[in-house]
Amino acid sequence: MSRTPADVARAAAHWLALLESGTAGERDHAGLQQWRDSHPQHEQAWQKAQLLRQRFADLPSSLAMASLDRPQPGRRAVLKRALGVAALVPAAWLLSRQLPLDVWRADLHTATGERKRVPLVDGSTLQLNTASAVDVDLAARRLTLVEGEMALTVPGTAALNVHNRYGQVIASQAVVCVRQLADACLVSVLKGRVQVLDGHGRAAWVQGGQQIRLQPVGLGAPMPFDVQQLGWRDGVLTAQNQALGDFLRELDRYRPGVLRWDPSLETLRVTGSFRLDDTDSILSLLATTHGLQVQFRTRYWVTLQPRKTLG
Repeated sequence: MSRTPADVARAAAHWLALLESGTAGERDHAGLQQWRDSHPQHEQAWQKAQLLRQRFADLPSSLAMASLDRPQPGRRAVLKRALGVAALVPAAWLLSRQLPLDVWRADLHTATGERKRVPLVDGSTLQLNTASAVDVDLAARRLTLVEGEMALTVPGTAALNVHNRYGQVIASQAVVCVRQLADACLVSVLKGRVQVLDGHGRAAWVQGGQQIRLQPVGLGAPMPFDVQQLGWRDGVLTAQNQALGDFLRELDRYRPGVLRWDPSLETLRVTGSFRLDDTDSILSLLATTHGLQVQFRTRYWVTLQPRKTLG
């Protein structure tokens, strides 16, 4: 399963935060070693994490001394919080070095697994899906999808422009979702109609119930789609006779760390609606309904296998 540099950086940051927390056990250390050995990019990210750990090595003790020098009721709680913050600083620093700067500078953003609804002052509503970033400039009637996926409801006639890497979407009296992919941008219209322009100035109108793909070469053709694909707006991931491999790749977007599965599971079929608030429960339900074994090697390294293959 391919993962972007941002995914690798996030996984390395989570491993680093786990070790710095002082709660890592033997299984955690074994899981980390397996993660490092599984791909050269993982080892490179971990080496960077180690350098950052050295850079921040003095921070926890400094925070501890600052707390101990000022005895007061609740000192232990204050120190515990300070050390917790210190443990997370290298992880945040690692991500800031790996992820694009414009993601960190975006007006609105979500972490992996987080979703956010933001009412705008003009009466529109913006929703951000997991690991997404959006810049907002209402004075210019412009939103910019920097990373991830967003949904926009525009009830009024004053159009909002949604810019992305490959073009823009002009929406008024419409509900539209825009998802930035690695090599394209997917525009899905739930209500009304929107105008989509590619980077070459070509335009197309897309009606409710249709989606269109924006690519570097231009516009694809509008195609019908299943609106249940956008159930994330209500915190739901829906599958209708979907290949398990495709379902898990989608679920993986909402989980920090590493999610892997045996290749033999790819073609199993999944049907149902699953709450995104608890992805561990989704995995447990899949294990029950499909005869799988879920191995939690650590909280950030999970593997699915057929139950019959385990001794």
